[in-house]
Amino acid sequence: MFFSQIRKWRVSYGFFYAVNFNRRSFHKSCCIESSHCVQNSLKAMTEKRALIYGGRGALGSTCVETFRNNGWWVLSIDVFEQPKANSNIVLNIQDDMEKHVEKIENELDKDMTFKCILCVAGGWAGGAISSRKVFSATDLMWRQSVWSSVIASHIASKHLDSDGFLQLTGAVPCLQGTPGMVGYGMAKAAVHQLIKSLACPSSGLSKTSTVFGILPIVLDTPGNRAGMPSADTSSWTPLDYVAGLLLKIVNKDAPCDNGSLIKLVTENGTTKTEVVS
Repeated sequence: MFFSQIRKWRVSYGFFYAVNFNRRSFHKSCCIESSHCVQNSLKAMTEKRALIYGGRGALGSTCVETFRNNGWWVLSIDVFEQPKANSNIVLNIQDDMEKHVEKIENELDKDMTFKCILCVAGGWAGGAISSRKVFSATDLMWRQSVWSSVIASHIASKHLDSDGFLQLTGAVPCLQGTPGMVGYGMAKAAVHQLIKSLACPSSGLSKTSTVFGILPIVLDTPGNRAGMPSADTSSWTPLDYVAGLLLKIVNKDAPCDNGSLIKLVTENGTTKTEVVS
């Protein structure tokens, strides 16, 4: 079912709304607030602080709104401005990983810390190994899922509270072989591996912090509904559920062990979580 539902649609739940973008519209690389404003406003805040990487996508927007409605100060990092966030760092999509990190570190004071760093950036592209599309798809998936996860994790090594939470986004189908979407499968499998590596004692993160992954199957986004109008959405996971779950975990209202990969399984409109053994 998963393959039939997404065969011709590229899912966007994080960094990019659509894969077929106009690069000219992404040349803006300035921060919505100056670095001085970001630093001063953060230092003045007493609320819990969240950094949401991919804050302008469908899931990211829901997370921003959910956390802000519950008293959190939110910084969004994306290639688009997120108007609902307290502050933004806007990246240039044409830059490489190192330039993205340099941009972020230049905007963040070295003493800034966050209670949680959520990486909900990502996307989807199909392509079997025999297809010429596999090359562009693999490159795109690596940029959207692996780049974003590595960058968010690196920022966490410097700016996450000692007892904070780092969340990355994997995918249930990529726990097994994905012959029809090789690039996507490799990228998400890499994210799963990164989570396990970061949970090790010598990972570079605080030993008292928690890193975990959420693994959806199909998220109920406007883009997915537009791209798959005849699909059975009763098996799609609502964005509000995901954002609410993340809020519960970082508030310690829901259990989460370090290194957990949490599957989100929705059936007949009801979502349950299951930790991958």
